[in-house]
Amino acid sequence: MKIAVTYDNGEVFQHFGHTEQFKVYNVEDGKVLSSAVIGSDGNGHEALAGLLSDRSIDVLICGGIGGGAQAALEEAGIELCSGASGSADEAVEAYLRGELVSSGVNCDHHHEGEEHSCGDSCGDAGDESCCDSDDSSCCDDDDGSCGGSCCDEGGCESCAGCHSSVVITGKNAGKTCRVHYRGTFDDGTQFDSSYDRGEPLEFVCGAGSMILGFDSAVADMDVGETVQIHLMPNEAYGEVNPRAFLSVEIAQLPGAENLSVDDRVYLTGSDGRSIRVRVSAIDNGIITFDANHEMAGKELNFTIELLEVLEN
Repeated sequence: MKIAVTYDNGEVFQHFGHTEQFKVYNVEDGKVLSSAVIGSDGNGHEALAGLLSDRSIDVLICGGIGGGAQAALEEAGIELCSGASGSADEAVEAYLRGELVSSGVNCDHHHEGEEHSCGDSCGDAGDESCCDSDDSSCCDDDDGSCGGSCCDEGGCESCAGCHSSVVITGKNAGKTCRVHYRGTFDDGTQFDSSYDRGEPLEFVCGAGSMILGFDSAVADMDVGETVQIHLMPNEAYGEVNPRAFLSVEIAQLPGAENLSVDDRVYLTGSDGRSIRVRVSAIDNGIITFDANHEMAGKELNFTIELLEVLEN
């Protein structure tokens, strides 16, 4: 049996449609034999059901999930166990003990794993820039457009679909690659490392699940090779987009009175899409959200080790 968990830095990621990683567990006789972290290949919402089906996943464990995605999973014959939180490994163990009960369709807004009712803000709040699918402040799950400012946090693989219009060339393009990597800022501060997690990252090179510079580097690597790269913002998470800020009266947004600066929540637009944002300011009854990726505008450094290349 194979169990997939929406995954982010050891935890159950709380929004199925925006997950950029799954941790896949191979289970026999009620025991976990092995596990690996894989990328979502730039898919979103219902499309993720197809990715899981292609990998012969039997069970999905996740946090929040919507009705369309649930229906797609059911059609693919994948058992759903939603409403999980905390450690991904512990969630799997709880499932195997029969202690994890699915909460069904529960797509809501979350702040660091806690639910907040932030209402149908965004376009409904009177600023169309937040939910304009042609603008880089908002991910469009239909065409993958993004521009680097709207993707969720969580390491170098967190910009799913942001370079979907760029064709990656190289001997590894279109192949499944397994890598270890370490990401640092120019001052040497580490912001992500698969070495520390003890799990290599698996993704399809050139499929759009990786930031452009990372994908391009892996495309030309040899198995066993280690490279060091320096990426400018346009090769990573893009520049800070001034149109990706949204100011709303707190009174118009149920639950906003409980938020603080730097809290992260999901806002739902009039089209039903969820966008992860950061509270950037609260002043005189006005709350301002920032939909830019937290890495926007930053230069990044990566050490990448190519472990394996598989033909698809």
